[in-house]
Amino acid sequence: MASEFQRTKLQGMFDAFDVNDDGCLEEADFAALATRWSRLPRVRADDALSARVEDVLLGWWQHLSQAVDTDHDGRIDMDDLLAMVDRLPTMRDAVAATADTVFDAVDENGDGRISRNEHQRLIDLWHGQGIATGDVFDRLDQDADGHLGRSEFAALWIQFWTSDDRAEPGNYMCGPVAGHSLG
Repeated sequence: MASEFQRTKLQGMFDAFDVNDDGCLEEADFAALATRWSRLPRVRADDALSARVEDVLLGWWQHLSQAVDTDHDGRIDMDDLLAMVDRLPTMRDAVAATADTVFDAVDENGDGRISRNEHQRLIDLWHGQGIATGDVFDRLDQDADGHLGRSEFAALWIQFWTSDDRAEPGNYMCGPVAGHSLG
Protein backbone atom coordinates (compact mmCIF):
# COMPACT_ATOMS: atom_id res chain seq x y z
CA MET A 1 0.00 0.00 0.00
CA ALA A 2 1.33 3.41 -0.97
CA SER A 3 2.57 5.56 1.89
CA GLU A 4 1.50 9.08 2.75
CA PHE A 5 4.81 10.31 1.32
CA GLN A 6 4.08 8.60 -2.00
CA ARG A 7 0.57 10.07 -2.00
CA THR A 8 1.96 13.55 -1.42
CA LYS A 9 4.69 13.08 -4.03
CA LEU A 10 2.29 11.85 -6.69
CA GLN A 11 -0.59 14.21 -5.92
CA GLY A 12 1.17 17.02 -7.77
CA MET A 13 1.63 14.80 -10.80
CA PHE A 14 -1.99 13.64 -10.63
CA ASP A 15 -3.20 17.25 -10.46
CA ALA A 16 -1.01 18.22 -13.42
CA PHE A 17 -2.36 15.33 -15.51
CA ASP A 18 -6.00 16.07 -14.62
CA VAL A 19 -6.48 18.80 -17.22
CA ASN A 20 -10.18 19.40 -16.52
CA ASP A 21 -9.76 19.33 -12.71
CA ASP A 22 -12.50 16.76 -12.20
CA GLY A 23 -10.48 14.65 -9.75
CA CYS A 24 -10.10 11.76 -12.19
CA LEU A 25 -7.72 10.83 -14.95
CA GLU A 26 -9.19 9.84 -18.29
CA GLU A 27 -7.70 8.90 -21.63
CA ALA A 28 -8.25 12.48 -22.79
CA ASP A 29 -5.94 13.69 -20.00
CA PHE A 30 -3.14 11.48 -21.32
CA ALA A 31 -3.80 12.65 -24.87
CA ALA A 32 -3.55 16.25 -23.63
CA LEU A 33 -0.27 15.41 -21.91
CA ALA A 34 1.04 13.92 -25.18
CA THR A 35 0.05 17.15 -26.95
CA ARG A 36 1.92 19.17 -24.30
CA TRP A 37 5.00 16.98 -24.82
CA SER A 38 4.76 17.38 -28.60
CA ARG A 39 5.69 21.04 -28.13
CA LEU A 40 9.22 20.16 -27.02
CA PRO A 41 11.62 21.19 -29.78
CA ARG A 42 13.22 17.76 -30.21
CA VAL A 43 9.85 15.98 -30.20
CA ARG A 44 8.38 18.49 -32.63
CA ALA A 45 11.31 17.99 -35.02
CA ASP A 46 11.44 14.17 -34.91
CA ASP A 47 8.36 12.24 -36.05
CA ALA A 48 9.69 8.95 -34.68
CA LEU A 49 10.34 10.47 -31.25
CA SER A 50 6.93 12.13 -31.32
CA ALA A 51 5.32 8.75 -31.99
CA ARG A 52 7.35 7.16 -29.16
CA VAL A 53 6.25 9.87 -26.71
CA GLU A 54 2.62 9.43 -27.68
CA ASP A 55 2.91 5.62 -27.49
CA VAL A 56 4.47 5.79 -24.02
CA LEU A 57 1.93 8.21 -22.59
CA LEU A 58 -1.11 6.50 -24.07
CA GLY A 59 0.46 3.16 -23.19
CA TRP A 60 0.51 4.17 -19.53
CA TRP A 61 -3.17 5.06 -19.83
CA GLN A 62 -3.76 1.51 -21.08
CA HIS A 63 -1.72 0.04 -18.19
CA LEU A 64 -3.70 2.11 -15.71
CA SER A 65 -7.11 1.40 -17.15
CA GLN A 66 -6.49 -2.33 -17.46
CA ALA A 67 -4.89 -2.72 -14.04
CA VAL A 68 -6.91 -0.48 -11.74
CA ASP A 69 -10.11 0.70 -13.45
CA THR A 70 -12.08 -2.15 -11.93
CA ASP A 71 -15.49 -0.60 -12.63
CA HIS A 72 -14.49 0.06 -16.27
CA ASP A 73 -15.81 3.62 -16.26
CA GLY A 74 -12.70 5.02 -17.96
CA ARG A 75 -11.82 7.13 -14.94
CA ILE A 76 -8.86 6.75 -12.56
CA ASP A 77 -8.88 8.52 -9.20
CA MET A 78 -5.90 9.13 -6.93
CA ASP A 79 -6.44 5.89 -5.00
CA ASP A 80 -6.45 3.98 -8.29
CA LEU A 81 -3.18 5.66 -9.30
CA LEU A 82 -1.63 4.69 -5.97
CA ALA A 83 -2.77 1.10 -6.48
CA MET A 84 -0.88 1.16 -9.78
CA VAL A 85 2.18 2.59 -8.05
CA ASP A 86 2.15 -0.45 -5.77
CA ARG A 87 2.57 -2.57 -8.94
CA LEU A 88 5.38 -0.54 -10.50
CA PRO A 89 8.26 -2.28 -8.68
CA THR A 90 7.34 -5.40 -10.67
CA MET A 91 7.28 -3.36 -13.90
CA ARG A 92 10.82 -1.96 -13.78
CA ASP A 93 11.44 -2.57 -17.50
CA ALA A 94 8.36 -0.55 -18.48
CA VAL A 95 9.32 2.27 -16.10
CA ALA A 96 12.89 2.25 -17.45
CA ALA A 97 11.61 2.33 -21.05
CA THR A 98 9.53 5.37 -20.14
CA ALA A 99 12.64 7.00 -18.67
CA ASP A 100 14.48 6.37 -21.92
CA THR A 101 11.77 8.07 -24.00
CA VAL A 102 11.48 10.98 -21.57
CA PHE A 103 15.26 11.38 -21.64
CA ASP A 104 15.31 11.56 -25.45
CA ALA A 105 12.43 14.04 -25.50
CA VAL A 106 14.00 16.35 -22.91
CA ASP A 107 17.62 16.12 -24.16
CA GLU A 108 16.98 19.12 -26.35
CA ASN A 109 20.44 19.33 -27.93
CA GLY A 110 20.86 15.55 -28.27
CA ASP A 111 24.16 15.47 -26.38
CA GLY A 112 23.19 12.43 -24.29
CA ARG A 113 22.96 14.46 -21.07
CA ILE A 114 20.22 16.35 -19.28
CA SER A 115 21.37 19.79 -18.18
CA ARG A 116 19.91 21.83 -15.35
CA ASN A 117 17.85 23.85 -17.86
CA GLU A 118 16.60 20.74 -19.66
CA HIS A 119 15.60 19.23 -16.30
CA GLN A 120 13.73 22.43 -15.42
CA ARG A 121 11.81 22.17 -18.71
CA LEU A 122 10.93 18.57 -17.82
CA ILE A 123 9.48 19.65 -14.48
CA ASP A 124 7.60 22.59 -15.98
CA LEU A 125 6.25 20.37 -18.75
CA TRP A 126 5.00 17.67 -16.39
CA HIS A 127 3.28 20.24 -14.23
CA GLY A 128 2.00 22.36 -17.10
CA GLN A 129 3.43 25.48 -15.49
CA GLY A 130 6.68 26.94 -14.15
CA ILE A 131 7.73 25.31 -10.88
CA ALA A 132 10.35 26.70 -8.50
CA THR A 133 12.78 23.85 -7.94
CA GLY A 134 15.36 25.30 -5.56
CA ASP A 135 18.31 22.92 -5.23
CA VAL A 136 16.54 19.84 -6.61
CA PHE A 137 18.89 19.47 -9.59
CA ASP A 138 21.97 19.69 -7.37
CA ARG A 139 20.56 16.86 -5.25
CA LEU A 140 19.81 14.73 -8.31
CA ASP A 141 23.25 15.34 -9.82
CA GLN A 142 25.05 13.21 -7.25
CA ASP A 143 28.38 13.20 -9.10
CA ALA A 144 28.18 17.03 -9.40
CA ASP A 145 29.17 17.05 -13.08
CA GLY A 146 26.35 19.44 -14.01
CA HIS A 147 24.38 16.86 -16.00
CA LEU A 148 22.31 13.72 -15.66
CA GLY A 149 23.47 10.90 -17.90
CA ARG A 150 21.04 8.36 -19.33
CA SER A 151 21.66 5.66 -16.69
CA GLU A 152 21.68 8.24 -13.89
CA PHE A 153 18.38 9.64 -15.18
CA ALA A 154 16.80 6.17 -15.46
CA ALA A 155 17.75 5.27 -11.87
CA LEU A 156 16.27 8.54 -10.59
CA TRP A 157 13.11 8.06 -12.70
CA ILE A 158 12.57 4.57 -11.28
CA GLN A 159 13.08 5.93 -7.76
CA PHE A 160 10.48 8.63 -8.39
CA TRP A 161 7.79 6.16 -9.37
CA THR A 162 8.64 3.35 -6.95
CA SER A 163 10.43 4.68 -3.88
CA ASP A 164 8.97 5.41 -0.49
CA ASP A 165 12.33 6.49 0.96
CA ARG A 166 12.39 10.30 1.23
CA ALA A 167 16.19 10.22 1.31
CA GLU A 168 16.41 8.85 -2.24
CA PRO A 169 17.00 11.80 -4.56
CA GLY A 170 14.86 10.37 -7.36
CA ASN A 171 11.76 11.15 -5.31
CA TYR A 172 12.35 14.77 -6.26
CA MET A 173 12.85 14.10 -9.99
CA CYS A 174 9.68 15.98 -10.88
CA GLY A 175 10.28 18.84 -8.45
CA PRO A 176 9.97 19.53 -4.76
CA VAL A 177 7.49 17.49 -2.72
CA ALA A 178 5.12 19.60 -0.61
CA GLY A 179 6.04 19.47 3.06
CA HIS A 180 9.17 17.35 2.49
CA SER A 181 12.82 18.20 1.96
CA LEU A 182 15.78 16.16 0.84
CA GLY A 183 17.45 16.50 4.24
